[in-house]
Amino acid sequence: MKNMTNTLRVTAAVAAALALAACVSTPVGPSQMSLPGTGKTFDQFRLDDMDCRQYASSQSGGATGDQVAMDSGVKSAVLGTVIGAAAGAAMNGSRGAGVGAGVGLLGGTLAGAGAGSQSAYSVQQRYDNAYTQCMYAKGHKVPVSGNFTSAPAAPVAGAGYPPPPPGNPPPPPR
Repeated sequence: MKNMTNTLRVTAAVAAALALAACVSTPVGPSQMSLPGTGKTFDQFRLDDMDCRQYASSQSGGATGDQVAMDSGVKSAVLGTVIGAAAGAAMNGSRGAGVGAGVGLLGGTLAGAGAGSQSAYSVQQRYDNAYTQCMYAKGHKVPVSGNFTSAPAAPVAGAGYPPPPPGNPPPPPR
């Protein structure tokens, strides 16, 4: 009876872990909008869009955010299961190993979901940057930031500008 209870606990932990891992998801395409450039037909836009999606995929490692997130989540879940089983066995022999494995699986999956989400975000950013650069290079309209980070620098004498004349400035014309 105790073995069956432990088996049910481990099965429930595995099911919960898989459900949590499935929550990690990112889009497979660009997350930014682009529009056909001036003088570009929609057919040209569609061909360039497909070309730029392939380029962005190769620049981001060829993996989608979903693949990276799932790999990270599974690796963390497996590592958590092994560590949990070892810790459970060390504390309570064979009875503790099953419970430790279940707890380790759950903890590893939770940690893996966070790590997977961060990995997927990074891949998506690389994909979006490559896609935007490609579409811009092909003459299409892409989003740009409306924020300026700094004001333009004032001209400095000696940096290609003539120095101001010496003395008082002349009076304004009448």
